[in-house]
Amino acid sequence: QVQLVESGGGLVQAGGSLRLSCAASGSIFSVNSMGWYRQAPGKQRELVAVISSGGSTNYADSVKGRFTISRDNAKNTMFLQMNSLKPEDTAVYYCKAVVRVQPTVSATFQYWGQGTQVTVSS
Repeated sequence: QVQLVESGGGLVQAGGSLRLSCAASGSIFSVNSMGWYRQAPGKQRELVAVISSGGSTNYADSVKGRFTISRDNAKNTMFLQMNSLKPEDTAVYYCKAVVRVQPTVSATFQYWGQGTQVTVSS
């Protein structure tokens, strides 16, 4: 089993900053891509940012220049630094990891965290 645990959410005023963390643990041989997604009330879950095992990144247009995704491969941990937050960033933020669980099996599996609430007040 693989577990993802997010932390770092909370309530912040517009213009403020938060840093989210996602730690992967369990039966992990290697972690491929990792990503942050968010879901606001009444809306579909959307991609925020992704990062490959080599450090390549991709961002949603709405967060470019404000959010930075990073990871610590040695600790199977991912981060999302969120600056200049806006009320429209309010959502539950989820992390996702694509994991290879065995060295002898090339198949990978997707795992999700339980989510952390981010609320930005105006």
